Amino acid sequence: MTSINGNGNGNGNGNGTIGNGNGNEVDASLPPSQRSSWTSFLKSIASFTGDLYSLTAPPFILSPISLTEFPAYWCERPDLFAEIANGRTEEDRALRVLKWFISTLKGQYTTRNEKLGSEKKPLNPILGELFYGHWPDRKGRGRTELIVEQVSHHPPITAYYISNKTKGVELQGHNAQKTAFSKASIIVKQIGHAILTLNLPNGAGKETYLVTFPRLVIAGLLIASPYIELTDTSYIASSTGYLSTIEYSGRGYFSGKAHTFKATVTKSSINPPLPLYVFEGQWDTISRDAKTGEEFTNVTTPKEEVTVAPVEHQKDEFESRRLWKKVADGIRSGDFDTASREKTKIENEQRQKRREEQARGEKWPLKHFKREENDPEYEKLGRVFNANPPVEDRYVFLNNEPEFDWRE
Repeated sequence: MTSINGNGNGNGNGNGTIGNGNGNEVDASLPPSQRSSWTSFLKSIASFTGDLYSLTAPPFILSPISLTEFPAYWCERPDLFAEIANGRTEEDRALRVLKWFISTLKGQYTTRNEKLGSEKKPLNPILGELFYGHWPDRKGRGRTELIVEQVSHHPPITAYYISNKTKGVELQGHNAQKTAFSKASIIVKQIGHAILTLNLPNGAGKETYLVTFPRLVIAGLLIASPYIELTDTSYIASSTGYLSTIEYSGRGYFSGKAHTFKATVTKSSINPPLPLYVFEGQWDTISRDAKTGEEFTNVTTPKEEVTVAPVEHQKDEFESRRLWKKVADGIRSGDFDTASREKTKIENEQRQKRREEQARGEKWPLKHFKREENDPEYEKLGRVFNANPPVEDRYVFLNNEPEFDWRE
């Protein structure tokens, strides 16, 4: 098998590989004491018939961050999020939404490889886990705020609300995953969607954009250096009639480039729906207008990470970094015994709480979101591209933003 590096781009990351005796090459950064554990984990994946979420991963492949932090990747280029409001026409704004979305993909799906050497399994959030953050106002772009809550544990569902009130832009959505094992890779079907709402200035109404998610393939398992590739198709459908169809492909054994996409923009009022724009390239580096060659997205420049209160200033015991601090410290220091022990302690406490709630006939109350069976915006805009499923639920933000004394 061709050696696959940990950063998922086919160019090597300097970690090195070693033979494992069966013809595959294993990432040399894998602790020698953990290689048998990794082999056992792979065997358990291959023989497992349910959703892989319920499997317990060996500590050395765990990320020190929880899945509740992942919605921050939507806005690590906050200027692009704010600039959606600067579009002067419906078409201009639809293109800005597409540009913002493509520019989020690197942060969502490859940044952890750069930091940690390979893709790591995030910590499974507990029910009610919270994550708060913001990006400060710079050069008049407005302040962008993030609120995340784990609204379900079985199945795991994360709801989020991101808003820039100065610009009138907000994003509300939820994510869940269904995972399966196929051909030495993990296939992840992302469940849920996001609705971006733009409140136009001077009371001129609002525009909405339905954003769906691509599927993921996590490869590199046999060499203990997992990385993510995107597959299939996702969509951005606008209330103004514009539709962006985004097709993903990746690096094969013999051909192709990693992290490739093609986005085609059409409008429903034009029949037949001829392409107005086509953009192609790599979502982790640069893409261009296929007709003019003009640069469309460029994510090779530094991103802006979310500002989060230091753990000692986090007031709620369910705030993610406060909750998982001992686990995260153990993972980062390589003290996997401590990480495993503290993780098990939290999980056992949660199981006991669920048993007590069930005995009392109670249900955990959500703090920032309310679940509704149907999302009318999803149903309406999804008809444009025959969304599957045709109907989805939603988690509506309750407009009860927390108060922080640490805010800028």
